[in-house]
Amino acid sequence: MTDVEWRVEPGLTDYLPAVAFMEARAAAIRAGEAGELIWLVEHPPLYTAGTSARPADLIDARFPVFATGRGGKYTYHGPGQRVIYVLLDLDRRGRDVRYFVAALETWIISALARLELAAFVVPGRVGVWTGSAADPAKIAAIGVRVRRWVTLHGAAVNVAPDLAHFEGIIPCGLADARVTSIAALGGLTTLAACDAALAVELDGFLATLDNLATINVA
Repeated sequence: MTDVEWRVEPGLTDYLPAVAFMEARAAAIRAGEAGELIWLVEHPPLYTAGTSARPADLIDARFPVFATGRGGKYTYHGPGQRVIYVLLDLDRRGRDVRYFVAALETWIISALARLELAAFVVPGRVGVWTGSAADPAKIAAIGVRVRRWVTLHGAAVNVAPDLAHFEGIIPCGLADARVTSIAALGGLTTLAACDAALAVELDGFLATLDNLATINVA
């Protein structure tokens, strides 16, 4: 059993209150006043612009657009997509942001395998992909922020969103990349199924991070 809080938010969660909650919780974690948290939410349709977003990548602002402090470029959030906000203390688990992102990718890949969906990473491109190596399609986006070694934001897994909503942006600034979903690939289409798979693989994800902390101490 893990001491990290696991919270699944019902219904649709507005974006700005979610960011405000994350920032407050991250500050409390750093102060030792709150525990770490994995927070699973679903947002109404919106676009977010990461710290390296390019104006040209916003093609059609058909939904609200929010500037955000996470890394990366433009991404879409909306119904049918599981957003995973990861608030962990890397002071405790290992101060290596690249390692953290790689562990996050591996966690999602392992969860998708439990849903009988093969996924992988593409060298030089952050996120989780599926399909063939010659023509990969992105099924999960990752964008994180680290403040005083506490992580914020996290990942978004496309379970059964309206893929047409991605057409308003160039997702993650990759004009040559396709976006797909579990539903489009004929897999289980409920957020609950995705959540269950993520929950089963959570301890492995945390253990991977703790291995780094052990290496650093040694």
